[in-house]
Amino acid sequence: MQWQKVTLAGVGLLGGSLGLALKQRGLAKMVHGYVRREASIAECLGCGVADAVTLDLREAISGADLIVLCTPLAQMRPLVERMLPALAPGAILTDVGSVKGPVVAELEPLCLNGGVHFIGSHPMAGAEKMGVSAARADLFDGATCVTTSTPRSHREAVALVTALWRNVGGRTLELTPDLHDELVARCSHLPHVVAAHLVNLVLRPGLPKEQPRLCATGFRDTTRVASGSPEMWRDIAVSNRQTIGQALETLIQDLQRFQGLLQQQDAAGIEQFFQQAKARRDEWATADISTSPE
Repeated sequence: MQWQKVTLAGVGLLGGSLGLALKQRGLAKMVHGYVRREASIAECLGCGVADAVTLDLREAISGADLIVLCTPLAQMRPLVERMLPALAPGAILTDVGSVKGPVVAELEPLCLNGGVHFIGSHPMAGAEKMGVSAARADLFDGATCVTTSTPRSHREAVALVTALWRNVGGRTLELTPDLHDELVARCSHLPHVVAAHLVNLVLRPGLPKEQPRLCATGFRDTTRVASGSPEMWRDIAVSNRQTIGQALETLIQDLQRFQGLLQQQDAAGIEQFFQQAKARRDEWATADISTSPE
């Protein structure tokens, strides 16, 4: 399917990469970007991520059959409220947010009452680099792209949003919003919290000046995601606070058990801890995930 007009509400890494993928693959006749700063217009056009870019929300969404929300989570509801009076009947809205439960709970009824459809989605394809200058057309190649559905979801709209992510190279997976948030809290949100804490712990002021020089590849790889957008991760942490909190509780308990092994000088238990982690990661890293549901 070729979309008539796709509007990217927010044009950073994800929005810009989606725009490039849509244009390069001929998936949309028109890609229109909505931005908040005058300087962003020239930057987006220079990067080739959209056919037109504007500060005028009504202009950006006029006649659009697909609108993709690429803003921080806290901005989505007020933005959709501003959009609703000008949206074409039957238009489809989706997003790229990392939390789905609260977003879907707010936006699905709002959109249904406005005669349009909201289908939550989440491409697992972010990076620590921010901004449209980091956008690339192959960002979604091979990435798991989640589409969420509820009993009120319009099935054709779900299918179209799923096809969108598949057509830009993603491996699609349909989940309920709550299950998405539970799973992502463990594999994405918790690692980000841990990475940020490690950076704050190891690079805090007052440590010997040699400390940063000893932070080599392992530290760099483990903490890479800590360079992500603080605004975005603030919204994620607040929106998914309960599930992240549960994951943190489990992590703290497991760390305390490992601390006990150290205190007891239990060499066998410590080795078994590392052996189990190695075996599980090696199995995951070599698994063929191409058979995931499409």
